[in-house]
Amino acid sequence: MAQIVTLAEAISAAIRDGDTVAMEGFTHLIPHAAGHEVIRQQRRDLTLVRMTPDIIYDQLIGAGCARKLVFSWAGNPGVGSLHRFRDAVENSWPRPLELEEHSHAGMANRFAAGAAGLPFAVLRGYRGTTLPAHTAGVADIVCPFTGETLTAVSALRPDVAVIHAQRADTQGNVQYWGIGGVQKEAVLASSRSVVTVEEIVDRLDPRPGAVVLPWWAIGYIAVVPGGAHPSYALGYSARDNDFYQAWDAISRDRQRFAGWLDEHVYGRAPAGHGSRSVTAC
Repeated sequence: MAQIVTLAEAISAAIRDGDTVAMEGFTHLIPHAAGHEVIRQQRRDLTLVRMTPDIIYDQLIGAGCARKLVFSWAGNPGVGSLHRFRDAVENSWPRPLELEEHSHAGMANRFAAGAAGLPFAVLRGYRGTTLPAHTAGVADIVCPFTGETLTAVSALRPDVAVIHAQRADTQGNVQYWGIGGVQKEAVLASSRSVVTVEEIVDRLDPRPGAVVLPWWAIGYIAVVPGGAHPSYALGYSARDNDFYQAWDAISRDRQRFAGWLDEHVYGRAPAGHGSRSVTAC
C-alpha cells in the first residue's frame, strides 16, 4: 500500500545514487518540488529519463546530479535552450553528461512496453534515420505475419518514477486529469514511485478524462501544494510564464545559477550567491 509521508522522506526512501529516474508530466503536473528535493539530498550519478526535459532537468543537470540523459526533446518551452544542459554537453560542467536520444513515439512506446512487462515495443518510426546506428536499444525487426521490416525499441523500466498529481485519497489511490503524458506508464514501468499531490481527500470523485493510479502501484505519496510550479496543476494553479522567461538569463551564467540554487533550493541567504560549488551534488 502507498505510504503517505513527507517529500523529504519519500525522496530519501525511493531514490538512491546511480538510479535511473523518470520525472514525467506533460506541460502541466511536472514534479519540480520533487526534483528540488533530489538536489537538496545531493543524489549523484542519476540517469534521468524524460520525454521532454525542460527546466527541472536543467536544474538537476546543473546541480551535478545527472550522469546520463535519456530523452526525445530538450528545451525551455517557448523560450529557447537549456543552458545548464548545454554547458554539461559542450564543456562537461559541472560533470560530463552522456546522452541517449529517441523520438517522442519511441520514448512513449518504450514506457508502454515497460508498463506491460514486455521486453520491447514495435513501431514504424525511425525508418530512414540514422538514430538506430547511434542509439542503444533500437533495432530492425521483421514482422512474422507480413514480412514488413519495423523498428523494435527496448522497454524502459526505470528504478523510480516521480510524478505530480492533483489528488490522492486516504487509501493511497492517486488521481490526475488534464493534458496527459506518460505518467501512468512511467509509474507502472518503474520499480518504485513517488507522487506529489496538491491535496489528500477522503474520496476521489469522478472527473472527465481523469486517470486513477491504484494504491498498489504507488510507493510514496507526499502532499506538496504547488509542487508543479512553475508548471501548473489543472484546477489548482496557473503556469508561471514569467519564470520560464526568467530562467533563460538565470541558467546562462554559472555563478548566477549557483546563486539561484542557494537561495531558492537550499534556502540560503542571497548574499551567498555564487559561493557554493555545485559539483558537490
